[in-house]
Amino acid sequence: MPALFDRYLLVDKVLNMFIAVIGVPVNFVAIVILSRGKCGLSTCTTRYLVAMAVGDLLTVVSEVTLFRIIYKYFPWTFLSITPVCRVIEVLRFTATYCSVWFTVAFTFDRFVTICCQKLKTKYCTGKTAVLVLTTTGVLCCLKNIPRYFLWEPREVIVNVPWFCDLMDYSLTDPWWVGYDWLDTVLSPFIPFVVILLLNALTVRHILMSSRVRKELRGQSKGQNPSDPEMESRRRSVVLFFTLSGSFILLWLTLVVNFMYYEIRAKGFDFNDSEWIFHFVGVLLKNLSCCTNTFIYAVTQSKFRERVIRAVKYPITSVLQFINKAAT
Repeated sequence: MPALFDRYLLVDKVLNMFIAVIGVPVNFVAIVILSRGKCGLSTCTTRYLVAMAVGDLLTVVSEVTLFRIIYKYFPWTFLSITPVCRVIEVLRFTATYCSVWFTVAFTFDRFVTICCQKLKTKYCTGKTAVLVLTTTGVLCCLKNIPRYFLWEPREVIVNVPWFCDLMDYSLTDPWWVGYDWLDTVLSPFIPFVVILLLNALTVRHILMSSRVRKELRGQSKGQNPSDPEMESRRRSVVLFFTLSGSFILLWLTLVVNFMYYEIRAKGFDFNDSEWIFHFVGVLLKNLSCCTNTFIYAVTQSKFRERVIRAVKYPITSVLQFINKAAT
């Protein structure tokens, strides 16, 4: 186990640094580009995507950078003081909750847009998106505030408390045991199930509506004239399924890990293979905070054009400055 644990620490440090280096700039780019509203997306969709990028950015900063890199591998810094690491605990769980539940909110919005035409005009608006995202963010913050009181100092040096250790009573007190169980159910189990269910219902609706449109347009006999409405819907659906599908795949390992330990009631008594499985699940979960920007670039041509312009701008500016200086 010690040799395995040493390898785990090395791999964990390298991969989390990679996620931090990639995750911060790509999410920042997504926020800037999407916020300008020039990617051909509706105001409602844009606000959900910006919120998801903000949630992912906060997760990369708090969960990956502050906790899994600095706090774990660079002790005796300001972040290791007990009140500070307590705040980090609250921040990292709040950020993860926001990232997850913003994705659920986006999935439900797309479900309503595609499957509920009567509700679409009232629900799928910019104002509703702001209300839903604000309410979700506030609830995520309130849900995780009690985490601040779960930790106690490991040691006190010159009246300064250092590090955070889980209080003993939190493992036996019914209130805290229930809180921990609720925490795991709310993220990721319920979001995972809700996203899967909404995707299944959306696929069913798309298949049924496509069949009806084909019959109405006389395509049942093999004809295939162009359908502008279906083409427009196809681009929206590709973005929707790619984002939710990425979330499902990258969170799947952690959800399976959760179900395995809940069913067997083993807690976190890992053997070597189970420890690796848990380790992979956490890494994939953190990696999910870096993928959305690449998905936008692949599925949305206007977003891709804006990224290319942003990358070219510093180079062209330098070349123009050099040309002016030379003349």
